[in-house]
Amino acid sequence: MFKGYPLNVMYWVKNADGTFELLDGQQRTLSICSYFMGEFFIDLDGQLKGYGNLTADERERFLDYELMVYVCSDGTDSECIAWFKTINIAGEELKEQEILNAVYCGEWVTALKRKFSKTGCVAVKLGGDYVGGTPIRQDVLHKVLRWISGGDVAGYMARHQHDPNADREWQYFQQVVAWVRMLFPTVRREMKQVEWGDLYNMYKDSDFSSTELEARVAELMMDDDVTSKPGIYPYLITGDERSLSLRAFSPRMKREAYERQRGVCASCGRHFCFADMEADHITPWHSGGRTVAANCQMLCRDCNRRKGGR
Repeated sequence: MFKGYPLNVMYWVKNADGTFELLDGQQRTLSICSYFMGEFFIDLDGQLKGYGNLTADERERFLDYELMVYVCSDGTDSECIAWFKTINIAGEELKEQEILNAVYCGEWVTALKRKFSKTGCVAVKLGGDYVGGTPIRQDVLHKVLRWISGGDVAGYMARHQHDPNADREWQYFQQVVAWVRMLFPTVRREMKQVEWGDLYNMYKDSDFSSTELEARVAELMMDDDVTSKPGIYPYLITGDERSLSLRAFSPRMKREAYERQRGVCASCGRHFCFADMEADHITPWHSGGRTVAANCQMLCRDCNRRKGGR
């Protein structure tokens, strides 16, 4: 600013009450205000100077500096979202939730940000062990809104834009966290990568034994065949083994089984070329079968699909 160099354009959104929401340019704005308040010094012509000890002409250079600000005040919600995405091509890319906050700004969004989007906010204090991401970049807020809306965050925000508070969302988040704590009392770092709200929405009324769940978590954490440790939690609730990303048989194991079977499918008894066959656990993983050469058999694609569908 003192050298007269141009700063990148900043983007504001005009609220219905005449105030403005800062969409892009927060760091520049806060830096300027902090310097004006005397909170730090800069090297100015070889001397460290804060605003309080600037000469009259130096203050004039600072106060007369022109900022480039673009204000968006018209258009439908969808048009504003499209506009924000269009201008969001330089600098630090805005996240989807930051754009939506600007489009649906108001008392409700302010209340949401107070609970979910500040460093050390109540949401992080309550559920920081279960939700990853950076609050100030709206990661926590976006996740909670995605959970409570079933994935339609923009539609949910449009419907609730004029709510007087964020009590509904805060109560929902508290319920999710309480449910997780009840099922899995032991906190592990992998829990931050789990979509707890989605699981809560579908299984909150199901019966589970926390003692049994904890025992299985500990067991599966030590299972080398489980390559996705965060997937242990949804697996134990849903029973879907795909969450675990189970270790696959190596090419060598598959070739060894193929040669041992002489290219004959272990199910239908017909001969196939290697490329048309797939590896399968003789003893299924959930029954204690390991992903080792001795437990590998080759099936034709049709037989393997039929087995997988049972």
